[in-house]
Amino acid sequence: MSEKKTPALQYRFDGPEDAPVLVLGPSLGTTWHMFDRQVPELVKQWRVFRFDLPGHGGAPAHPAGSVGELTDRLLATLDALGVQRFGYAGCALGGAVGLELALRHPERLASLALIAASPRFGTPDEFRQRGVIVRTNGLDPIARSAPERWFTGGFAAAQPAITEWAVQMVRTTDPGCYIAACEALAAFDVRPELGRVGVPTLVLVGSEDQVTGPAEARTLVAGVPDARLAVVPGASHLVPVEQPAAVTDLLVRHFSTAWQQPYETGQTALPAVAVAPALVAPPQPVQVAPLAEIAPAPLAVPQEAPGVADRYETGLKIRREVLGDAHVEGVLAEADAFSGDFEEFVTRYAWGEIWDRPGLDRRSRSCVTLTALVAGGHLEELAFHTRAALRNGLTPTEIKEVLLQASVYCGVPAAAGAFRVAQRVIREETTPAE
Repeated sequence: MSEKKTPALQYRFDGPEDAPVLVLGPSLGTTWHMFDRQVPELVKQWRVFRFDLPGHGGAPAHPAGSVGELTDRLLATLDALGVQRFGYAGCALGGAVGLELALRHPERLASLALIAASPRFGTPDEFRQRGVIVRTNGLDPIARSAPERWFTGGFAAAQPAITEWAVQMVRTTDPGCYIAACEALAAFDVRPELGRVGVPTLVLVGSEDQVTGPAEARTLVAGVPDARLAVVPGASHLVPVEQPAAVTDLLVRHFSTAWQQPYETGQTALPAVAVAPALVAPPQPVQVAPLAEIAPAPLAVPQEAPGVADRYETGLKIRREVLGDAHVEGVLAEADAFSGDFEEFVTRYAWGEIWDRPGLDRRSRSCVTLTALVAGGHLEELAFHTRAALRNGLTPTEIKEVLLQASVYCGVPAAAGAFRVAQRVIREETTPAE
């Protein structure tokens, strides 16, 4: 019986081998180069460890389906290098890894910085929709829209070389790994657990961030007992790239003053392993650091521990994941004293029992469901289950094959109506937003 080996992450070390280790975690669609401007100052005190997400920056394309799995891969990589205890700073998805470390592996963390992070990133529907776009159109639409999500308009216009670097960075990412990371963010939600984060935490955000902005940052600061907030003026989502001097100064101050003493496990860092960068670092503009002060922590907000999920709660979770929050909210909002028991039954039995069974994956269940709906002529249900099939990983081509198969066994007239419905839904769901 052979053990399954956890895939290691692509990484690089900078700085003296005998210094304490500081790990920097990148955001979705970026590489370790997003921290290039921070490294020269950080290596004066720390041995800086940077890693690439799976399939990013030329890293091996081993998709990680959850933030927990990605965190396990990071720890396995550090374990192999003899690194037991470290400071950690992560941006966006990298920040989610930092929260996972603080909650599940607190003995490994000396200090934590969360950059452009959130305890929950948008809604699950948003990231599953992004996965549908990539699965259908590739990464080009996401790459072309990256600068407007990551940078302020003024910065993007003044720094065209960095803007193009950002586009190419996304474009060269493995699509399967990108989709898996979207699924990981869709499922990530640690809002009820923030009160258990027990390490000194800096929450850092750009004032103009429209992705995970100051509101999300304040949620983190309100929930994490020992947290401080720093808002960097004139910066959007990739604040380490847009305002490097300010971010560097904040990180140096935080990790210099809020580094908890090591546990008895100790720490040994092995010599660096040379890894060739996959992309050329962006040109570095001369910038003046804006002032960004660390605010005092507010009083912690008590958090209630989540209860054990029953079949209804499990079904509601799966129903939301498959059909989308908006659809489920609409159906439940329409339920009244007459239909409420039926909705409870459907949620508990269909979604909490049948859809939760391990015998078929969700792709297969979508295939079966589409066929059954064609056979029954249930075109209204077919519309939202076509959306569900896309979220569950079926491509438009695969949905077409299911409907063609159904036309043989369910009849051409039934399939004709199904094709009209599915065609409309697929156009709506897979056309990138302008």
